[in-house]
Amino acid sequence: MGYVNGAFGIQGWISLVADTEHADSLLDYKVWWLGRNGVFRAYNVVDSHVQPKKLGAKLEGVNDRDAAFALKGCEISIPRSSMPAAGEGEYYWADLIGLAVFNEQGERLGVIEKLFETGANDVIVVKDETTERLVPFVGHVVLDVNLETRLMRVDWGLDY
Repeated sequence: MGYVNGAFGIQGWISLVADTEHADSLLDYKVWWLGRNGVFRAYNVVDSHVQPKKLGAKLEGVNDRDAAFALKGCEISIPRSSMPAAGEGEYYWADLIGLAVFNEQGERLGVIEKLFETGANDVIVVKDETTERLVPFVGHVVLDVNLETRLMRVDWGLDY
């Protein structure tokens, strides 16, 4: 859902970057799981604020700048059970990671490793043994997503 990018002030506030469609929607959740390398811990969000270029949050038990700074680089996660169901034709990025990607010719492009936002559109990073491909996540390129079979079909060539 995001990550901690530093401390904010001297009273234990963290500065964070949200990887959500609307940056402030992360602030809707009252419990965040922060961690690194697959090891996470729950934190209650005591207070939060939105500024023009960043978000800030005060977490229970994080009471000074050193404690906040120690969280820099931690990923912020929310339990899936707390999140609303994705709408028709919408997907949580986490659900797309690991999908095998094939083009219309049946050629395997690889597996989705991650996604990122460019401003114009989202981009899927597809990797195989030797190649990394950047595929735009737009309707005329992504033709079908099947979460049950863990497959995505795209209009994208091996040589793109």
